[in-house]
Amino acid sequence: MILPAVELETRAKPSHSVIWLHGLGADGHDFAPIIPELVARDWPALRFVFPHAPVRAVTINGGAHMRAWYDIKGMDIASRQDEAGVRESIVQLHALIAREADRGVPASRVILAGFSQGGAIALAGGLRYPKRLAGIVALSTYLPIHETTPAERNEANAELPVFMGHGSLDSIVPQSLGMRSRDLLRTLGHAVDWHSYPMAHAVNAEEIADLRQWLGQRLAA
Repeated sequence: MILPAVELETRAKPSHSVIWLHGLGADGHDFAPIIPELVARDWPALRFVFPHAPVRAVTINGGAHMRAWYDIKGMDIASRQDEAGVRESIVQLHALIAREADRGVPASRVILAGFSQGGAIALAGGLRYPKRLAGIVALSTYLPIHETTPAERNEANAELPVFMGHGSLDSIVPQSLGMRSRDLLRTLGHAVDWHSYPMAHAVNAEEIADLRQWLGQRLAA
C-alpha cells in the first residue's frame, strides 16, 4: 500500500520529484511551507511528495501513538534500534520512488529528503535502492542500521551525493551522531556536503539557503 501524502507541484508536468519524510510526531504537512523559499524560479518543474508516516506506539514517549517511521526505545537513539520498523519504512519509501517512475519521473530524477527520523529513512532507504537516484538530503539525523549498510547498499547508488545539515546544539539527535554517520558515508565513497549550524533540533534560514544551492546543482545536472 502506498502511504498517503501531501503533494505539491511547482508547475505542470513535473520532470523531477522530491520525496520528503517528516520527523517523529509530525506529518506530511510539516515541511510543505518551506517550498516558496526553497525553490528557484529557473528550476525544472518539481513534484514534492510529503508522505505521512504510519501511526505507531513510541516507547520513549510512554508508548503514546503518533506518526513515526520506527520506534525509539531509549534516549540513546543509535542503540536498541527498531530494525524491523526501519526496514518496513524503507520498503514503503521504495514504493513511493517506484510510483514516481510510473508517473513519468525516473529514479535518476528523484531526490530523497528527510528531517530527523525521516532523514534516517531517506539515508538508509536511498543507499539500498536498486536504481540510481539524484541525491539525498538528511537534516538533523543519522544513518540507522549502519552495521549492515556496507553489505546491503546498492552499487547503483555507490557514489550518491548527500547533503547533511545538523545543529551544533541538537540535544535530540546529537551532532556527534550525525558526524559519525557522515564519516561512514565518506568512507563508503559518498560525496557528503556537511553543514553545521548554531541551532537545536530544527531548520533555519541559513540551512535552507545552503540546501537551495545544493539542490540547484543536482537539478542542473
